Amino acid sequence: MTGVRRALPWLALTLLVALPGFAGKFYIDLFAKIMIMAVFAMSLDLLVGFTGLVSLGHAAFFGLAGYTLVLSAPDKYTAASLWTSLPLAVAASTLLALAIGALALRTRGVYFIMVTLAFSQLVYFVFHDTKLGGGSDGAYIYARPKAQLGPWTPIDLGDGTQFYYVVLAILVVAFAFLRVLLASRFGHALSGIRSNEQRMRALGFDTYAYKLAAFAIAGALAGVAGYFAAIQFGFVNPEMLSWHESANVLLMVILGGSGTAFGAIVGAFAFILLEDAFSLATRHWLLLMGGFVIAAVMLLPGGLASAGERWRHRATASSDG
Repeated sequence: MTGVRRALPWLALTLLVALPGFAGKFYIDLFAKIMIMAVFAMSLDLLVGFTGLVSLGHAAFFGLAGYTLVLSAPDKYTAASLWTSLPLAVAASTLLALAIGALALRTRGVYFIMVTLAFSQLVYFVFHDTKLGGGSDGAYIYARPKAQLGPWTPIDLGDGTQFYYVVLAILVVAFAFLRVLLASRFGHALSGIRSNEQRMRALGFDTYAYKLAAFAIAGALAGVAGYFAAIQFGFVNPEMLSWHESANVLLMVILGGSGTAFGAIVGAFAFILLEDAFSLATRHWLLLMGGFVIAAVMLLPGGLASAGERWRHRATASSDG
């Protein structure tokens, strides 16, 4: 059973690599969107599942990166450079995360949740109520960023298949990065803070600095996701920064199973595929989605990613009985 569980991520990766070979444009675009949201969900899971910080303002970093892409272009009809706009977008999201985290991390529990929500709404209204970035209507991205290296263009982000593989590569790199990070001394310290912050402080750890670093890393990863989401959708609007977006990504983490990077990926895939299926079935699809999330949480408290392990325990218990 352990071998099967270890093989599942590799099987999933193989299927994702092969998908453009047999799927149409709709499914290529859909799975590219899901993978972008999976990176976004992993970034939040670093806070929720591994550090014990539940944030309702994570969309601020996601949306700011998209707006940075728009604002970094010379004009709306001229493409920005990938090599300058992507670092700028990630830097903007990271700096915002540092600024918000420096203040929000001085609070705990429900106060931390409300402070992150308040800061996120502040950023939302900056773009919604001003002409910066197009106001409430947002702004279109008429020209995708160019990835030129002199006369050579190795990647065409306007091509759906090439964009898909770029996003897949980012998903793999983000997953590998989090696995290495969480296996390091830094990751073990975050786990200790989640379990017992007071004891970690007694052991000499600067828990505030560790949490702030995790907050900044999570903001940077959310910025990467927001940047590529803006490229795919071809526009940005204030809804990318709203609390609804933060709540959706939090549901992905809970649905898949917090505390595992793979669980965040499973949650993103499940949430968006179910959203698509339910919305085709009925206009009241939110009722179906809500019912599914409630049932999943009740039947699988560890998330969908824990289903195999839970069934294995049940099977073992039945055979022992």
